[in-house]
Amino acid sequence: MTATLVAVAHGTRDPAGAAALHALIAEVRTQRPGLRVELCFLDHALPRPAELLAELRGTAVLVPLLLGPGFHLRVDLPAAAAAAPHLRIRPAAPLGPDPLLAEALHDRLAEAGEPADAVVLAAAGSTDPAGNAEAARMAGLLTARLDRPVAAGYLCASSPSPAEAVAALRAAGHRRVAVAPYLLAPGFFATRAARSGGALTAAPLGAHPALARLVLERHDRAAAG
Repeated sequence: MTATLVAVAHGTRDPAGAAALHALIAEVRTQRPGLRVELCFLDHALPRPAELLAELRGTAVLVPLLLGPGFHLRVDLPAAAAAAPHLRIRPAAPLGPDPLLAEALHDRLAEAGEPADAVVLAAAGSTDPAGNAEAARMAGLLTARLDRPVAAGYLCASSPSPAEAVAALRAAGHRRVAVAPYLLAPGFFATRAARSGGALTAAPLGAHPALARLVLERHDRAAAG
């Protein structure tokens, strides 16, 4: 029996954010017909992981719709797995950093307008240094993809902020600085990223085909054991 892909998102109260996550899951299903794909939320929306997992049988692969490590990956997902002893649960790695995310970020920037001299990758930020380090690694992957400077900025819990990163790049001589939200969906952080002072701000990753491919890759690696 094929393992069910259970995508676990942080969750949002923003209807547009929830719609973007459901659209991403729809794209995953389109790319892999026949695979059971379910979505649940750690907070702010339903179903919660425990509710969804209680309905499943066999093997479930938990794919965190998270862009790096942190409290949710370290605590919340293992707790959800422990609450479902009737399942064979295989945890997948978080989504980032990954070249497929660089592809999606590149496309979102291209959709936003004219190319910029430099880019600020606006990550959510974390009190976990490992999470911020992974965002900085993602900035490096995007630098290689765009062949122009990319600096990480953090929307909370760390520094520099995206606005500070924009100012630093301008002080270094880059006149047109874009902001690329390193976020899955619209919401509070995406709104804050748009106020960072960039010449343009791209849309969040959303239901990009490369992101859906990445979700499936994470599932496949974990399902293979």
